[in-house]
Amino acid sequence: MHAMTDAQWRAFLREGTRTGKLALVLPSGRPSVTPVWFILGEDDVLRFTTGANTPKARALAAHPDACLLVDLEEPPYGYVRVSGTVRLVEDQELCLAVATAAGARYMGPERAESYGQRNSGGDEIVVELPTSKVQALAGIAD
Repeated sequence: MHAMTDAQWRAFLREGTRTGKLALVLPSGRPSVTPVWFILGEDDVLRFTTGANTPKARALAAHPDACLLVDLEEPPYGYVRVSGTVRLVEDQELCLAVATAAGARYMGPERAESYGQRNSGGDEIVVELPTSKVQALAGIAD
């Protein structure tokens, strides 16, 4: 087992279609984990979209501290964990860009535009999690 370099954890977060597991605190104070499709921007900020009135958004508005875990679920195993305070951003242009990029990543480039349109309208917002606190380990089974 070894710590990933900055370049390695960035590549790990951008590679493939790994789903992030977002840990958050519900307004009731209970912990919760929810899956998210995310992108890592060139500015090292993790972003995903969600409805402004979803349980996820309400929880993050009440308790903005969160943790996102992205893991390799096969040997040699590894993970990147990003912890910090999220920002909820109401910006339809950014929302469309994030949803389209996530669509390209998780659904393929041929479905990116339709996915972006579907997941950026109405009350959709962008959740931003800066990568200021990262723990990244690789080769856990080695």
